[in-house]
Amino acid sequence: MSDIVIRRAHSLTPAKAKKAAEKIAAKLSEEFELKYAWDEDGVLHFKRTGVSGDLTLHKREVEIRVRLGFLLFAIKPRVEQEIHKFFDENFGRGSDTRV
Repeated sequence: MSDIVIRRAHSLTPAKAKKAAEKIAAKLSEEFELKYAWDEDGVLHFKRTGVSGDLTLHKREVEIRVRLGFLLFAIKPRVEQEIHKFFDENFGRGSDTRV
């Protein structure tokens, strides 16, 4: 297993941040056939064979955690690149912290 954790500062309102997260999730669902759902704590969980994770919205930060299965480990750099691109487009360019 290979984990990706990216945190990004943002200045969106809670409603706009949730809308941006929904946009990202819908695109990922369309492109990669991911299933996603919000839980009662406001965390967006997503999953498909070989990939799982969650996206958490905080007041001034968005955090995504992705777990790639063994067979997808080779595409980890591409996945990270796409996450940064989605964050840039939907949350604005902010300071990120990679873990």
